[in-house]
Amino acid sequence: QVQLVESGGGLVQTGGSLRLSCATSGLTFSLYGMGWFRQAPGKERVFVAAINWSGGTIIYADSVKGRIAISRDNAKKTVYLQMNNLLPEDTAVYYCARSRTTIGSDKQEDYGYWGQGTQVTVSS
Repeated sequence: QVQLVESGGGLVQTGGSLRLSCATSGLTFSLYGMGWFRQAPGKERVFVAAINWSGGTIIYADSVKGRIAISRDNAKKTVYLQMNNLLPEDTAVYYCARSRTTIGSDKQEDYGYWGQGTQVTVSS
């Protein structure tokens, strides 16, 4: 059974930090890219960050550059999203996803497996 389980979300004040985790099971992890996306209330889901299979290539959405860092631990089959200096506009449900290839893409259609999401709320 394929599972991607996000954790680490919660309520934080503006300027605070959170570290999201996405633990996977039932799928091959180390050979595939991973990504994080988010969906704010009333808006479409959008790209946040992605990492290739080895961790050697990382991309970020312009809106989070300098504040968010994606990383992965292939031995633990887990991908992380360290979020610093959080802003109210970062409030969203955050989803992790496994790419269909070794590349970490910014396109949702390039991902074949998705988690259920974890809520991040940033208060002003």
